[in-house]
Amino acid sequence: MNTMRCIEIENPGKNSFLKIIDRSVPSPKTEEVLIKIHAAGVNRPDLIQRMGHYPPPEGVTDIPGLEVAGEIVDANNCEGFKSGDRVIALIAGGGYAEYCIAPIQQVLPLPKDDMPLTTAAAIPETFFTVWTNFFDSGKLEKGETVLIHGGSSGIGTTAIQMAKLYGCTVFTTAGTDDKCKACEKLGADTAINYKTQDFVEVLQGKGVDLVLDMVGGEYLKRNIECLAPFGHHVSIAALNGKNAEVDILQIMKKRLTLTGSTLRARSPEEKGVIKEALLKNIWPALQEEKIVPVIDSIYDFEEAEAAHQKMRDSTH
Repeated sequence: MNTMRCIEIENPGKNSFLKIIDRSVPSPKTEEVLIKIHAAGVNRPDLIQRMGHYPPPEGVTDIPGLEVAGEIVDANNCEGFKSGDRVIALIAGGGYAEYCIAPIQQVLPLPKDDMPLTTAAAIPETFFTVWTNFFDSGKLEKGETVLIHGGSSGIGTTAIQMAKLYGCTVFTTAGTDDKCKACEKLGADTAINYKTQDFVEVLQGKGVDLVLDMVGGEYLKRNIECLAPFGHHVSIAALNGKNAEVDILQIMKKRLTLTGSTLRARSPEEKGVIKEALLKNIWPALQEEKIVPVIDSIYDFEEAEAAHQKMRDSTH
């Protein structure tokens, strides 16, 4: 077990491609475990890293992949873990490989012993992201109203279910009628096809307490129009641009809070706080299947390029 297969990004930028190579198996340091990976999630940040715009934090491998499920093969004397444990982990990089290391603060047990690892691998990145942006940044409370953009994405499908778990009214947007139907099947009260409808018009007069936005650009101004007094706007990506023009007086009159966050560069200690919140508040719902990870497709290791193309085409 000295070497492993992994996938690296060649020629980062618009002409990038993925290449399978051999590298040394990483060694866990203090408060880290070594995981034999059975499945890894594919996320849009992986594509952004390919473009050269989202480099890993200092000291983190350049191998892409932010979430894994597998088996601990070296617990490295970490309390609460042992070799053979089936786990999932949020990592800052290294998921597209046969082995990875993960800080113990970011390693969690499977919600259910019989959960397939290909299902479990879809949990960490989206669940950590949605929880911290809903409840830490967005101050979401039970029974409030939320607008979730990109409802059929990994973040969106997780956010819809988590919001409904807390009794919220959920509006969401997606790019096709079929995606809208899928969002409503997951629990969204109203799914808006943003290509044929104006979500601002649909929400006119309703007022939402929280907007979870991954679009950015001119959506910020439109989102502010949808917010109720004392509402929160949380930015988690800027797929349509990082710059926006807003009406500051509207922010003042409504007494709004505009905030945002990234997850990858946070310390293991910060991520550990989110982990404990998930174990307490969300793991029981996963165990009872009140929330389920939504899987579009499963690809073999050698088909990573095809998986990226599917996400790039937004057909998932």
